[in-house]
Amino acid sequence: MTLPNPLIPGFNPDPSAVLVDGTFYLVTSTFEYLPGIPVYASTDFENWERIGNVLTRPEQGELENAPTGLGVWAPTIRHRDGLFYVIVTIAGGRGCVVYTAERPEGPWSDGLVLEGVEGIDPDLNWDENGVALVTYSGLVMKGPDIGKHGGIRQVDVDLATGETLAGPRDLWSGTGFKFPEAPHLYRRGDWWYLMIAEGGTERGHGVSIARSRDPRAQFEPGPANPILSARSTNRPIQNTGHGDLVDTPDGRTLMVLLGVRPRGGTQAFSALGRETFATEVHWREDGWPTADPVHLDPRQGEVEESLTFDAPLDAGWLAIRRTPESIADLDSAPGRLTLHGAGDLTSSHPVFLGRRQLNQTATVASTVDARAGRGGIAVRYDEQTVYSLLAEDDGTSTTVTAEARVPGIVQSWSATLPSGPVELSLISEPAPGMELGGDWAEVMTSDFVRFVARSGDEDVELARVDGRYLSAETAASFTGRVLGLFAVTGDVVFDGYRYSGSER
Repeated sequence: MTLPNPLIPGFNPDPSAVLVDGTFYLVTSTFEYLPGIPVYASTDFENWERIGNVLTRPEQGELENAPTGLGVWAPTIRHRDGLFYVIVTIAGGRGCVVYTAERPEGPWSDGLVLEGVEGIDPDLNWDENGVALVTYSGLVMKGPDIGKHGGIRQVDVDLATGETLAGPRDLWSGTGFKFPEAPHLYRRGDWWYLMIAEGGTERGHGVSIARSRDPRAQFEPGPANPILSARSTNRPIQNTGHGDLVDTPDGRTLMVLLGVRPRGGTQAFSALGRETFATEVHWREDGWPTADPVHLDPRQGEVEESLTFDAPLDAGWLAIRRTPESIADLDSAPGRLTLHGAGDLTSSHPVFLGRRQLNQTATVASTVDARAGRGGIAVRYDEQTVYSLLAEDDGTSTTVTAEARVPGIVQSWSATLPSGPVELSLISEPAPGMELGGDWAEVMTSDFVRFVARSGDEDVELARVDGRYLSAETAASFTGRVLGLFAVTGDVVFDGYRYSGSER
């Protein structure tokens, strides 16, 4: 089977998948962003469409005060008796929550909190009697023991009330690598298999497996763990782990998992963060699985997206700790977007409306009217790691300011253009190789980001900034690049959102 990799590009970590009536459904983590937990669908496992999101209402996630890097962690999607389930940890918030829906597009329930689960990365399965088993990583997230890790644990739960019926019990602590997490429990023949991630979600990440005749008993580790890892290799996809298995209608077993695509002379910086990849799994005669290495095979050609604001926002827009609809004004300037400023991008609740960067090489642009406010376009990892291009118009001229912000350092560049709307662009382009005349410092990084403003026929490049600081290896959060529109003060009007990308 030839799999496009990344399977789901851009900020899409911690994937989980299920097959229902010939269609695959896949969900990923979203942390402090809303809507939360995108739902993707595919009938061939190659072409995927985002059909909705699980968390579309603020009360479902209660993310208003979720610290950066916490929030919606590691969902698992399952299906039983005509009902879809997504179980997830809302770290720093509601805890372990189960959402249900009759259709994967939603609407999804408000969520049931499972009070007896003290940990992260929950999985959901059912025993032969229909009792729900929640298997999770025993990382303590609050109280005096915060940070303590108890290995892989499990409880029996009542999914009608959230009550713990039995447990917690210890199943397996992994093979000795750090952070045993992301457990998934499967029934295959007479065996129950427990697949986990360990080694941390960075370069040491890997997938290990164990099995038992009894899903509640201690698990025996496999003879060849980890069954998947890119650690200490030069493979173009690194940090491979956090896998979930799904069987195909033709009898194959596939694994969806997270990984990164590092660039630079030493594969040091991953601009897009953790993305969703896939590989094939094979079952040996002794019943143990092996996994193929994860091969890079990105979709070729140009990705073009030209969005207008003459219709309701689609499901691909993101906002921070609140819904896109709560900040997007589509009425004040029909056919355009108005954002009402309420603080800068370092705020915990910035007026920022964004979409995932999907390609290693990408351009995002919008025409910005800043005659009644201050705002522009930005690429964001978190509050302290953001590059922005801001316009402010005093009626006689427009001042455009490019700003690169990383923890502890802020640098800016300004230019003056005629009064009136200006087109602002952020351009992410690969670093030149040595054969193209690049110097050593440039060869070592992931990419460069160019800040460009246009008024009439005049283009002004304000700055070209090293992109390594907007990468999974340097940003403190677990997210990825989100490209968006923002307002700091007043009313800023945006005419369109234009994205183009490729894998060159």
